Amino acid sequence: MRTALKHGATARSRHGSRGQGMLAVSVVVALLGLAVANIAVRSSWSEVEDGVLWVSRPEGVVAAQVSGRSAAADAGIHLGDVLIAVDGESVESPDALITKFHDAVIGDRLEYVVARLGSEELLEVTLRPIPAGNRTLYFVLAAIGIFTLLVGVSVRLRRPTAQATLHFFWLTVAFFGVLTFSFSGRLDRLDWVFYWADVFATLMLPPLFMHFALVFPGRVLDGMQKQLRTFLFTAIYLPAFLFGGVRAVAITGSGTEGAQVVATVQAVERFELGYLAICMVGGAAVMFWALHRAGSVTGRRQLRWILWGTILGGLPFLVGYLVPFALGFNPSPQMELTTIPLGLIPLAFASAVIRYRLMDVEVIIRRAVVYTTAVLAMVVIYAVLLRIASEVLLGGSEQHNSIIAMLATLVVVLLASPVKDAIQSALDRAYYRDRYDYRQALVGFARDLSRDLDLARLSERLVTRVMDTFVVDRMALMLAPPDGDPDADLRAIHAVGLDNEVPTLSRHSSLGEWLWASRTVVLDDAAQRLSDDDIDAWRGIGIHYLVPSVSKDGTTAVLAIGRTDNGEPLSSEDLALLAAVAAQVATALENGRLYGQLRTKAAELDRLREFSENVIESLNDGLAVVGFDDRVVRWNRGLEQLYGIGRDEALGEKLNSLFEPGFIQMLHDARDKEPAGAVRYRVPIQSRHPDGPRRLLLNAAIAPLRTPQGEGAGTIVILENITERVQLEEQLQISEKMASIGLLAAGVAHEVNTPLTGISSFTQMLLEGAESDDPKTRLLKKIERQTFRAAKIVNGLLNLARPARAETGPVDVNAVINDVLSLLEHQLKASHISVRKELATSKPIALGLDYKLQQVFLNLFLNAHDAMPKGGWLRITTRRDDNRTVIEIADTGSGISGENLSRIYDPFFTTKSLRRGSGLGLSITYGIVQEHGGSIECDSVEGQGTRFTVELPLANAVLTRSREAAQ
Repeated sequence: MRTALKHGATARSRHGSRGQGMLAVSVVVALLGLAVANIAVRSSWSEVEDGVLWVSRPEGVVAAQVSGRSAAADAGIHLGDVLIAVDGESVESPDALITKFHDAVIGDRLEYVVARLGSEELLEVTLRPIPAGNRTLYFVLAAIGIFTLLVGVSVRLRRPTAQATLHFFWLTVAFFGVLTFSFSGRLDRLDWVFYWADVFATLMLPPLFMHFALVFPGRVLDGMQKQLRTFLFTAIYLPAFLFGGVRAVAITGSGTEGAQVVATVQAVERFELGYLAICMVGGAAVMFWALHRAGSVTGRRQLRWILWGTILGGLPFLVGYLVPFALGFNPSPQMELTTIPLGLIPLAFASAVIRYRLMDVEVIIRRAVVYTTAVLAMVVIYAVLLRIASEVLLGGSEQHNSIIAMLATLVVVLLASPVKDAIQSALDRAYYRDRYDYRQALVGFARDLSRDLDLARLSERLVTRVMDTFVVDRMALMLAPPDGDPDADLRAIHAVGLDNEVPTLSRHSSLGEWLWASRTVVLDDAAQRLSDDDIDAWRGIGIHYLVPSVSKDGTTAVLAIGRTDNGEPLSSEDLALLAAVAAQVATALENGRLYGQLRTKAAELDRLREFSENVIESLNDGLAVVGFDDRVVRWNRGLEQLYGIGRDEALGEKLNSLFEPGFIQMLHDARDKEPAGAVRYRVPIQSRHPDGPRRLLLNAAIAPLRTPQGEGAGTIVILENITERVQLEEQLQISEKMASIGLLAAGVAHEVNTPLTGISSFTQMLLEGAESDDPKTRLLKKIERQTFRAAKIVNGLLNLARPARAETGPVDVNAVINDVLSLLEHQLKASHISVRKELATSKPIALGLDYKLQQVFLNLFLNAHDAMPKGGWLRITTRRDDNRTVIEIADTGSGISGENLSRIYDPFFTTKSLRRGSGLGLSITYGIVQEHGGSIECDSVEGQGTRFTVELPLANAVLTRSREAAQ
């Protein structure tokens, strides 16, 4: 039974609220229809007049009042003149004149015949429009009135059962009537409807406003006796009925002169506006008193809205229009503009009734003050600029006023934003005082949190800073678990000021649905329709605001915040700042998680990079990587040792500044002809070691450097030093040749030596019995000389095949060289060959046979002599290099071609002309050097000269190795 009664009451309540809503809509539709008609009449109707109040008296139609600067006053009509005729037609009553006005238009001229002091005068009156006030201002006020009415009906429809919304609706209707209804002067039935609607609204607005101030929301009348309350309301509404009655009697009463009607109506209007002023001031005082008595935060916020709306909307109108008019002054047209802010009053009342942004009254007031001050500042700047430019620059001339105005406008536009920002900053600093700098730096502080990747330290810093900035009594930072589970509950990782345990926050709760939708939860906001259990749970620990911290993966954290220390709630400006901070916190948390992943990947990448570096740096071959512009981007240690240029010096340089042109041309040709990769063998190159260049033979491999996507990114050049290998191969070839030739030479010498011995013996026998003047003797001597020469060649072949064994000893290389040079001194001078000796100061002592070393140097000096038939320079250098003696013999002769350079040690090979050499000199020299455990190298450039480098082990190094071998 109880449930059925409850459902029945709910149904009746819904039906009643629907009926009340329909009634409000019907009233609004009717009022809007009248408003549209009134606006149409005011925009189209144009009435003319002469500016005289004509009244009927026994003497006729008399001028009871003549307005200054009117058409009649300009024509010469005076007070007390009697109107006899207009345009030749007699005038019996003022109605006949009004009929004339209805038929006329602006600018028509009427001929008046008036009687004055017993004489008649003919005057011409040009009709003018009836002063209807500022028509544009009326349209603005009508728009504000319509907007106010729509606000009232929307509030009523939103809460149709609340008594406060009904009272507020009729208050907005009164505001609408005052601002929108205005009679045009046509004075037909519709125009009288507009007139009385305006009068009724003007009469009802003061008591309705005062009544609303008494009952909402502070309950000022609570505890007052019913009789006293009834008397109070009677006293409030009674003046309205009295003023309305007086006006109605004055207008509708018969036998009353027009002047008296006008005077009465004007007096009533002044009393009405004075009554409105008294009610506005009284209502504001009541609300101010109720503000200090209100116990709830919501009630105080509602009263602040109403009070500030009343002050900002009503104070300009009260000071600029109501009070002067009530005191008998006629306000200027500019003062009529003070009616525009009246629209703030119903807006503020609506926000208080429906509790919309109740916490933002200070924010909105500050913004209004900022913009108002900024506008006033711009007006002052504009006026000052115009004054200065006119008086100082132009001397008061108005010739260039338009240009000055344009320039002043430009300056004002440029200064508008800085001035507004400066005013905003000054006002915020005055309002927040010591918390201003905290608020300004809060977002930056939250942004800097991204640098702190320790969640515990980050949460502590964040909670402390937010509590200090907003002066809240408690706060907790809720965080999702690090495993990334979207359905996991958020738990508090740091809390301050909370005595009880902070509950977990589930995504599937009513709070979670709002938070995971990236919306801030205000527990006092009934519009969010939260679960009562959730609200009670969080309010029980003092939390009233939940601000989500949203990252790309959704809500990852929540800032749970209480109220300020004085119990005041946070404004929307505070919540917006918290939302900005929460966004930065989400970034910080996301950065922390990403940093962990990045650190792992970076460690793996470093390991791979280090491994790759070790592989590249461990290569014995030289490796260089160049970009498309041929600049070096990689240069390994092997290439440093091979070529003699350090990595720091090579990086960023172009290849053509590091290598010889021939080598660069080879690389380009190989890269162009074989883009997939190429190899070039035995490439000659000269190194750039700090201690001197070295001639090298390299194998060069060229390969394209490609990205993982297969796109070209540069070129890889790998250089393999094969100089020593080539030398060893050449030495091996020479040794094999020498061995083969030795066997051949031994056989040849054995077979040739016997017949040579016989030929020589028989020749000597014939010479013994021959006469000296015998022609045959000369021939026999030639045969003998040739046999000796052949025997010498055969003995050389035997020496080449079977080197003689002898005991070696220390040999001063410098002394051997000097001995050989002394033997060839005459021959060298005769050939115009200059000798330059650069012998080591510390004697290089080699272990060997001095006469064989003499043969080595003699062969080399003679070859240099033969290479310089027209003279030149022979340079001989000796030096000690570790355990070896280095001898360099260089000439400036004709040189040796590249194809012959590899064959110079072959027996019987010679580049000299016929009969100038046997081709065994360098072969024998090579063999002697090898016998002494040394090496010989030849560098030659055809047309520039040749250089032989002989290296022999020092005597002490040979003895040391012998002793070590023996041990």
